[in-house]
Amino acid sequence: MATFKITLDVPSDLTALSNMPIADENLEGNIRTVYFEESPIMSTYLVAVVVGAFDYIEEMTADGIKVRAYCPVGKSDKGKFALDVAVKSLDIFAKYFSTPFPLPKLDMVAIPEFAGGAMENHGLITYRENDLLYDELLSSTARKQRLVIVVSHEVAHHWFGNLVTMEWWTHLWLNEGFATWVSYMATDIIFPEWKIWTQFLKQTTYGLRVDALEQSHPIEVEVHHARSILEVADDISYNKGSAVIRMLQGYLGDRMFQKSLSSYIKRYAGKNAKTEDLWSILSEESGVQVNSMMEAWTKQKGYPVISVKSRDNILEFEQSQFLSSGSHEDRLWTVPITLSIGSYDRHKTLPLETRFGELDISELVRSADENSSSFKEKNEDNCDEHLWVKVNIDQSGFYRVEYEDKLAARLRKAMEGNYLSEMDKFGILDDAFALCMACKQSLSLLLSLMDAYRKELDFVVLSKLVDVCYKVVQISGDAIPDLVNELKQFFMNLLLFSSEKSGWESISGESHLSALLRGEVLVALSTFGHDNTHKEAIRRFQAFVDDRNTPLLSADTKRAAYIAVMMNTSTTNRNGFQSLLNVYKEANTVQEKERVLCSIASCPDPDIVLEVLNFMLCDEVRDQDATYVLAGISSKGGEVAWRWLKENWELISTKYGGDGMLIQHLIRDVITLFCSNEKADEIEAFFESRKRPSFDMNLRQSIEQVRIKARWVENIRREQSLRDQIKHLARKK
Repeated sequence: MATFKITLDVPSDLTALSNMPIADENLEGNIRTVYFEESPIMSTYLVAVVVGAFDYIEEMTADGIKVRAYCPVGKSDKGKFALDVAVKSLDIFAKYFSTPFPLPKLDMVAIPEFAGGAMENHGLITYRENDLLYDELLSSTARKQRLVIVVSHEVAHHWFGNLVTMEWWTHLWLNEGFATWVSYMATDIIFPEWKIWTQFLKQTTYGLRVDALEQSHPIEVEVHHARSILEVADDISYNKGSAVIRMLQGYLGDRMFQKSLSSYIKRYAGKNAKTEDLWSILSEESGVQVNSMMEAWTKQKGYPVISVKSRDNILEFEQSQFLSSGSHEDRLWTVPITLSIGSYDRHKTLPLETRFGELDISELVRSADENSSSFKEKNEDNCDEHLWVKVNIDQSGFYRVEYEDKLAARLRKAMEGNYLSEMDKFGILDDAFALCMACKQSLSLLLSLMDAYRKELDFVVLSKLVDVCYKVVQISGDAIPDLVNELKQFFMNLLLFSSEKSGWESISGESHLSALLRGEVLVALSTFGHDNTHKEAIRRFQAFVDDRNTPLLSADTKRAAYIAVMMNTSTTNRNGFQSLLNVYKEANTVQEKERVLCSIASCPDPDIVLEVLNFMLCDEVRDQDATYVLAGISSKGGEVAWRWLKENWELISTKYGGDGMLIQHLIRDVITLFCSNEKADEIEAFFESRKRPSFDMNLRQSIEQVRIKARWVENIRREQSLRDQIKHLARKK
């Protein structure tokens, strides 16, 4: 760490920015020399300079900090929303950490080519344009929400990361895990109606998914060279890190946690810190031995699945490491178990420190019985029905739960009776899917559970349902190809209730979550090939082609329409594809271009997918935007995408090789389309002589995912009653 005094010589017509305000400037001919104030002590990776043509708008915080949003010329109004979020976030964090913002100003700049989402340079945050610019008409509700989280995340880094910097990249999670967690806290304060903590569960799921791989890594991973840091700037550092923090916060309590973090920031301001330093302060303040409790969560990879059984009013717990591959490793955690019995008013908390544990629930059962009408009945089965047990309340812990059949059946009845929170409904489905993928439960059991979500209207629960539907359709294409259409029919039937409620048109005064739900469900129906959705989507798209200002296609529904257009495109019917390409080429906003790129590879015709992939390499598509195209490749386009990747590897490696993030996306998004060991072998052979430190771990994780799915395919093929069940569910209305 050091102080920095920066001087720049720049063309006189361009804006020059650095971490600190301008102290002085001098003009000689067409060159302007800009002298910046000396910075406080800070880490070298946070030093930044930006030179370019920008317009800006500014506001002041309550503490007198000048905040500016620098935008492309003529678009400064598009930075107003992000500017407002930044100002509010600064005030929130200064109060939460009991420490003022450490600099005299904060600039935020929209950068035209930027591989990541944003970077927290001290006093000079740089963003992708679509993570800073907001357009009320063209930005979707989902994009608006992401912008708030990204801006508050980068602002939070000025305390966690910039003011107190990790000792070495091994402790990167201190930066990213905390900034992720605290960005949700700020978003919840600014927009409480968004219920953003329910959506935080998606972040937890990303962490759980990667950490169930044998090729995962601990939160604190040994980094031997700075060039390897992109490998660990992943779902473990960000999402597992933030989820473990949320779990610890819930265990220690909000007030104690905040007090400890304030002490930590004050003690290490302008210094380097490591994970143990934080645990030490949390232990001092709380009286809890945080270090011994948390060590297993940060220093060893993976997490547990808690198996739960019930016997004579005794709950029996067993923890074991959860691995999607079905392998077993002998690891233990101190697991903060939370549970409710029959009601959220009856709950217990206990630390499970050994492999096995028990809890006597007689008192809770007696309390439940006394408050239940069925208590007066003699039928013992009726007495037991209301005694549902939900472990890991609101999914606050970073672990999965597997229930014995009797407890699982009661939990499903509680869900159908609408006794469970949306976070618990999310968690039950997320755990069931993970257990199915790991071949610990049958697909039949998972489909039966999904059927219980038929009347669901909550956004976060439906979002999880849609995600599971996508993954089951993908695996079924290999496992049971002759039943894929019936499966899609079942999934469309599951989603029609919510789709008919929300429709295509936004309703005046509707909630943020209702708008999110409309977009998500319509995209799913479009992806699964729902006839009426396609007809309506194409009708509205045609109106949009004729008149770009038509009210028939909103920012939230455009992607569903674009996917419908591509699903109906082929080499012999290219009109829709050509129209969509024209939309991309004529668009002068990043929001519209992103939407087109996310949808354009969803075509079932491999020749069109190949054309799209080649288009992605041309100069009309920014390098950073390749990630949008890759994430939208249809399952039918897998083979052609892999062949394209191999044939163009030298070109791709040269074009994107300077940026580890882009290469990682490219490898993962193409490779993980497959579900066979033969393909995994082929991929391994191809990359044997092409490995690089910047993507080696990502490659190994992607290949492992292919092998996990290959095992799952074989397991599904062995299920006896699956065929009849799927046909029955497809007919069910």
